[in-house]
Amino acid sequence: SFAEVKCSLCVVGIQALAEMNRWREVLSWVLQYYHVPEHLPPKVLELCILLYSKVGEPQVMLEVGSSWLRAHANQRLPEFGSLLELYLARVLLPLGRFEGAEELVRGCAVFDSEQQLELLGTICESRCRWTRREETRSAAEEQQDPATETLLGVLSQKLLTMLTLLRRALRSMSNHFYLLPYKKMLLATFLLYLVVVRLDPASPTSLPFIYKLVQLFRQAWAAVLSPIHRPPIRD
Repeated sequence: SFAEVKCSLCVVGIQALAEMNRWREVLSWVLQYYHVPEHLPPKVLELCILLYSKVGEPQVMLEVGSSWLRAHANQRLPEFGSLLELYLARVLLPLGRFEGAEELVRGCAVFDSEQQLELLGTICESRCRWTRREETRSAAEEQQDPATETLLGVLSQKLLTMLTLLRRALRSMSNHFYLLPYKKMLLATFLLYLVVVRLDPASPTSLPFIYKLVQLFRQAWAAVLSPIHRPPIRD
């Protein structure tokens, strides 16, 4: 029939998209042909649940599976019971939706009392495992917090010490440069330029400039270095 051919082509399309690593497009692509989740064939819904569970994205099928399972027309299908169990095992329980799983099982008229008790026991076991896993994770995080705080405290103390030393160095440099006689240094540089480039040292006219340069150099040397650390200057 047309419906069977359409379902078979969708199954092939889902497999092709999965092989091309385009699994994110599967659900939207399927809904283009069936429009609403309630109209999905059981085989297509099963493949979608298995695919998104395998790639670690079961929440994608959360609303779709719930809508399909709550539709009264689908509850009369022979595949309904197996799809409900698959939805529980691959979507609700991995996401920790235990209340919704219990409500879905209790409201299902397909299962008898023995099957409902078995499914409810599976849900209870999954809840216990989930609780133990969360407790273990919380205990591990609590053990890591003091070590992390200690490490952050040490790093903060080292950073504060480095910033303090850097501030002192910058302040010392600023005070040191503040004491430099900038005007005299600029004048000495300009006179040095005149002596080296413009003047002839052998000429008698250049002697006053050279003498002035030596005097400015002595004054700058005395201003920059203290008498204790000042090396001797020879004429």
